[in-house]
Amino acid sequence: MKSSKRWLSIGLALTLLGISAPSAYAGPGGSVDAWLTTADQTSLLTKQAPLQFSDDSGSNPTTIDINPGLTYQTMDGFGAAITGSSAYLINKKMSPGQREALLNNLFTEKGINIGFVRHTIGASDYSVDANGNAGSYTYDDVASGTDYPLNHFSIAKDADVTSVLRAILDKNRSLKVLGSPWTAPPWMKSGTPTYNGGSLNGIPNVYTSYANYFVKYVNAYKNAGIPIWGITVQNEPEHSTASYPSMSMGAAEQASFIKNYLGPAFQRGGLSTKIIAFDHNWDIGVNYASTVLGDSGASAYTDGTAFHCYGGSPSAMTTVHNAFPSKNIYFTECSGGEWSTDFGNNLSWNMSNLLIGSPRNWAKTVLLWNMALDPKGGPTNGGCTNCRGVVTIDPNNGSVTKNVEYYVIGHASKFVAPGAMRIDSTNFGGSVENVAYRNPDGSLVLIAANVSSASKTFKVRMNSQSFTYTLPAKSAVTFKWKPSPGRDGRSGPGLDSGTLTGAVESSEVIE
Repeated sequence: MKSSKRWLSIGLALTLLGISAPSAYAGPGGSVDAWLTTADQTSLLTKQAPLQFSDDSGSNPTTIDINPGLTYQTMDGFGAAITGSSAYLINKKMSPGQREALLNNLFTEKGINIGFVRHTIGASDYSVDANGNAGSYTYDDVASGTDYPLNHFSIAKDADVTSVLRAILDKNRSLKVLGSPWTAPPWMKSGTPTYNGGSLNGIPNVYTSYANYFVKYVNAYKNAGIPIWGITVQNEPEHSTASYPSMSMGAAEQASFIKNYLGPAFQRGGLSTKIIAFDHNWDIGVNYASTVLGDSGASAYTDGTAFHCYGGSPSAMTTVHNAFPSKNIYFTECSGGEWSTDFGNNLSWNMSNLLIGSPRNWAKTVLLWNMALDPKGGPTNGGCTNCRGVVTIDPNNGSVTKNVEYYVIGHASKFVAPGAMRIDSTNFGGSVENVAYRNPDGSLVLIAANVSSASKTFKVRMNSQSFTYTLPAKSAVTFKWKPSPGRDGRSGPGLDSGTLTGAVESSEVIE
């Protein structure tokens, strides 16, 4: 009765404001599909027997209330990076049949249907030559001197990367591709030319040429049949030195570069490619983002900021969102590795911090690092020596092992379509953590993870109907259902889906 009075009051208030309120929402419908991954690996994205919504009764302290009428950010996708090493293994160490099966498993509805990939603009710590040997390069390398007009520009050394990306696009034409540079051409840097470390030579000719370098990259990839959805200006710009291709770029410098060079160059070139700032760890992101987005000139060209997982917590993204609510948030890198081998612990951490924690803190993407590595965590070009890919490819026979990261990403990418909106759901931090979405086709998705060390029984409730589910410790489940005709989840009781938006939840933080 209290609930009915509440919605009646809201409907009356909307009427007084001159806003039409639709009829009260009438329930989600019947059958619910579920896919389970357990810590003991007896279930790996395994479809379960269907569940049924029924009239809600009884009580459960862990009740997840779903409210499709309260919406937040629109999702762009889930995935990982096609690095040079990943592309080499896929292109050179698999038979055509093995490659076809892997790409189907990763990028089609037969598998986990990844719709977003990142790749490195030039070399990174996972770049190799045509023979699989470590190799650093950019798209404009010269033996000596400078090349401000970029006469030597070429993406030819990306042959494996472009080949694999085109093959993926053949599987999924809606794929989004994000490019990130690890370094500018060495001749653009101060001091002795080097791929590893250093910073740009702070003269106008260099900044102008580097801005044009990005324009040429976007156009070259477009001509190769690969549209570039967005770029980050610099991968991990607060790293001043490294044993692999890298470059530092302070926040004030990045703001100036975007404002005075990169943004205008994209505008002159007629490019719609998004420009995204930062692209580094949570713990150092707030001040950096504030400097770039707080500069009105830079902000005018900047779509948002990107974050990595290697320091801090996802809550930093909410802090940035609250300060700059019109700017987008992206989560773009995290890697598993041999420092943590327990499947259940990895599943639980990744679900809590990445697949659930990042979207609940406004991220529109969740991307892992290497899509594929070999059993030794390579081939590498400096940097991490024990990282793990989403899948492992044995270079001796082309066989594939699906790692925990495959199932982590799959719990979202297989079910949450591009353009899905995050909707409100009751979260239980440290217990049954969850995130919910409404797909463009009206279907609803709830991803839940029991991050505790004991089995948990919880209720999922929506508009006086519910179902109950028991989830083992350190395990994850994805539920998906299509509301009954006329009950498509697009409005809550007496509220249009656009009436209450993310501003209501602007203080939400998931540690």
